[in-house]
Amino acid sequence: MRKVVSIVVPIYNEAGGISRFLDEKLLPELNNLNKTYTTEVVLVNDGSSDKTIEIIKETALNKSRADVRIISFSHNFGKEAALTAGIKYAVGDAIVLIDADGQHPAEVIPQMIEKWEKGAKVVTAVRDHSKTNHKIGSSIFYKTMRIFGNKSVKEGAMDFRLIDREVADAYNIFTEHNRIARGLIDWLGFPQEYIKVKLHGRMSGKGTYNFGKLFALAIDSFVSMSRTPLVFFGYLGGFITIFSGILGLFILIEQYIMGDPLNLDWSGAVAMCIFISFLIGIVLISQAITALYISQIHTEVKNRPLFVIDKEKSVKLEKGKNDK
Repeated sequence: MRKVVSIVVPIYNEAGGISRFLDEKLLPELNNLNKTYTTEVVLVNDGSSDKTIEIIKETALNKSRADVRIISFSHNFGKEAALTAGIKYAVGDAIVLIDADGQHPAEVIPQMIEKWEKGAKVVTAVRDHSKTNHKIGSSIFYKTMRIFGNKSVKEGAMDFRLIDREVADAYNIFTEHNRIARGLIDWLGFPQEYIKVKLHGRMSGKGTYNFGKLFALAIDSFVSMSRTPLVFFGYLGGFITIFSGILGLFILIEQYIMGDPLNLDWSGAVAMCIFISFLIGIVLISQAITALYISQIHTEVKNRPLFVIDKEKSVKLEKGKNDK
């Protein structure tokens, strides 16, 4: 019996380029894979407000030799929810996650499958920074991720990756709402291989991940994957308290008991203001970090569904939910 390879594609407002992506990039690769594997495509429409859903139905259903499943959200829940839905409904022995904007090179999918066949449970595409202008910012992001507790993250790693069925089943157990798919998959700790890739240009339009969304993603990554920020600022607050206590004792002895033999001429009011202002700053930072964790708890306690599916716009939704 032939193995099944699923391709999960999260899509949001890609009407301008999704047809070209399917026709020129994805479907030709799948048609080649069909010689060896049974293939399926899971297209997750993340509440697009343009003509995306109509286009993917016309293009994918009529031109693909692969089994096509379309999951359409009732509104925009975000890429992480779309990836989660795709992984949940995919039935493949291997599942490939790829963006719909055409930047991820679909031509490396056979290489991913080859590494998977040799035993890798996760095969991750790593951005070739030498060909991009995002090297500095991206490098800072990944180094900060490792400092703040996620040691397994690799610089330049993307959502474009292949995961084994065993990894998908483990991922489907997660219940948190504020999730970062790539971080959770890395956290699972399955054997992983990497492929360095050069990104293509977008097929159409501009990316929806602006600086604000990227910054929010970074914050969610730090908070959801590690307790290190809380621990760090706890130690920092303790250090500042001890240091200021020793320094205050020194000033008391040097200036008021010994008569200022070093001629430092400390002003009591100035010193007090500096100490109070600095400690208040530390307290405010600590409270901000704590508030992030409380926010995560608040989201989980509400226990809202991660996504809601519009069944009328979806295709073959009933298949695959509990197949694997």
